[in-house]
Amino acid sequence: MIKKFFKFIFKFILWLFVLSIAMVFLYKWVPVPVTPLMIIRSVENFQKDKPFVWNHDWVSIDQISKNLQLAVICSEDQNFLNHNGFDVKAIEKAYQDNKKGKNIKGASTISQQTAKNVFLWPQRSWFRKGLEVYFTFLIESIWSKERIMEVYLNSIEMGPGIYGAEAAAIYWYKKPASKLSQYEAASIAAILPSPLTYKAKPATNYIERRKIWIVKQMGYFGPLDFGKYE
Repeated sequence: MIKKFFKFIFKFILWLFVLSIAMVFLYKWVPVPVTPLMIIRSVENFQKDKPFVWNHDWVSIDQISKNLQLAVICSEDQNFLNHNGFDVKAIEKAYQDNKKGKNIKGASTISQQTAKNVFLWPQRSWFRKGLEVYFTFLIESIWSKERIMEVYLNSIEMGPGIYGAEAAAIYWYKKPASKLSQYEAASIAAILPSPLTYKAKPATNYIERRKIWIVKQMGYFGPLDFGKYE
């Protein structure tokens, strides 16, 4: 019985491993129709008797303003084009700040956030973090940086029931994602740490300051060209 049990566990893990790789390969080309967070938010709203809101409209990366692509890089992960999925310096700094009792700035890269958003759930645990590392390694190995950015910008939460760049641009600015200006893109990027707490428009003083800082960083960063890094 024990031998059969361990054999079953081995096969189960093996099939999960194969399935995970197959899903990553599939999403290399196919749009991601739904994420675990979208389902979780819908269930939470149902339990709280809130209106059902789910705005998600997948668009290709060439239909997303370069301003927004650059804004999220400058806001969330300025080493995105250079690292292999993990920003070691940011992780080390977060660790040191934690030891000193300082406010901790998240060290998760855009790749890690993409892996979490598409394949996992938001609650923090060491088990989920381990899976996040695994899926981050897979997408960095199988997808291009441009594809990671495309999936990221089409999957992340950008407001109450708002998922992805196209839905966010229409919700906040009544225009498609391709038409976002620098400051409009920066305002959306500024709320990403907590999109259910902050508003891109009208912006609080805090979001306004972050927006100005992001636009300055965009100027320092220069033009975004994925072709140089593929």
